[in-house]
Amino acid sequence: MALARGYAATDASKPLQPFTFERREPREDDVVISIKYSGICHSDIHQARNEWGNSMFPMVPGHEIAGIVTAVGSKVSKFKVGDRVGVGCFVDSCTTCASRDVDLEQYMPGLVPTYNGIEADGKTPTQGGYSDFIVVKEGYVLSIPENLPFEATAPLLCAGITLYSPLRKWGAGPGKKVAVVGMGGLGHMGVKLAHAMGADVTVLSQSLSKKEDGLKLGADHYYATADAETFKALAGTFDLILCTVSAEIDWNAYLGLLKVDGTLVLLGIPEKPVPVHAFSLVPARRSIAGSMIGSIKETQEMLDFCGEHDIVSEIELIRMDQVNEAYERVIKSDVRYRFVIDMATL
Repeated sequence: MALARGYAATDASKPLQPFTFERREPREDDVVISIKYSGICHSDIHQARNEWGNSMFPMVPGHEIAGIVTAVGSKVSKFKVGDRVGVGCFVDSCTTCASRDVDLEQYMPGLVPTYNGIEADGKTPTQGGYSDFIVVKEGYVLSIPENLPFEATAPLLCAGITLYSPLRKWGAGPGKKVAVVGMGGLGHMGVKLAHAMGADVTVLSQSLSKKEDGLKLGADHYYATADAETFKALAGTFDLILCTVSAEIDWNAYLGLLKVDGTLVLLGIPEKPVPVHAFSLVPARRSIAGSMIGSIKETQEMLDFCGEHDIVSEIELIRMDQVNEAYERVIKSDVRYRFVIDMATL
C-alpha cells in the first residue's frame, strides 16, 4: 500500500481537513496518476455534508481529475508515463453482468464511484481527487487532448459530460432550438457545447446579470425567467430544454416552452418531487426525462470534441486550503463558473 495525502470530510458537520490514507498497490491493469488539478462539483458538497443520506466517512471528494501518468501496470497498453489523463465520476463497473452495455454503463449495475463508494473487493472505500495521486484501472482512464489548458479541462470530466450526453442523445445540432436553464457551472458548459454542435442556443436564467457572459460563450438569446412575459414570448419554442438547476421551479411553465415532441431533461437534482400536470405533456406529446453523466466511451468522445472545438470550462483556480471557502461560495452561486483546486498547493 502507498501513502497518499489529501483533504477529507471526516464528519458531515465538519469542514474538510488534511488527511493521510492508503492507496492500493498498482496491479497489472492499473494506471498511477499524479493529480495536478481537481474540480469542485456541487455533488462533492452534497456528499461531504451527507445531504443525500449515503455518505461514508472519512471521505476524500473529487471526481473531476486531471493529472499525469507516473506508472503503468504490465498489461496496460493505452497509456504511458507522461501522458495527460483524466478520471471522471466512476473508476470501475461490472464487466460480467448480463445487462452490461458499454454505451450506457453509467446506468448499469456495479458502478463504482470515484469516491464515497466501495471498490470491487467489496470492502475498500474509494477516495477521490482532492489528493496527490490516484490508482485507476486502465479502462476508466481518459486521454486529455494536448491543446486544451490542463486546469480548465478538469471540470469536463463531470460538468462537461453531464451536458454533452443529453445534447447528443436528443440530437442537438443545426435546425434545433436548445434552451439551457441556469447559467452556472453546468449551464455554461451546455451553452458552449450546444453552440459548437450548431444548435440555436437560449439561456433561461433568473435574471440578466450574466447575459454578457452567456452571449460571449455562445448563446444566441438570453431571457430572464423572473419576467412572466418570457414564458408568453417563448411558448412552444424549443426542441430541447436542459434544466441544470436543483431549485424548485414551475415545471409546467417550462414544459409550456417546448414544441410538439419537445423534451425537458433534468440534470440538477431537486430535493422535492417534480410536480407535473398531465395537460403540460399530453396535448403536445412532450416528454420529461433525466440524464446522468456518460459512459467512458462517450466521455472520451466528449473530450475529443472539446479538443476539436477548443472548449474548456471557465474556472477560478484556488489553493487546497481554500476548499471550505469555495464550498460556501458554490452554495451562494458566487463563482464564474467552476472552482478548480491546484493540487500543487496541497
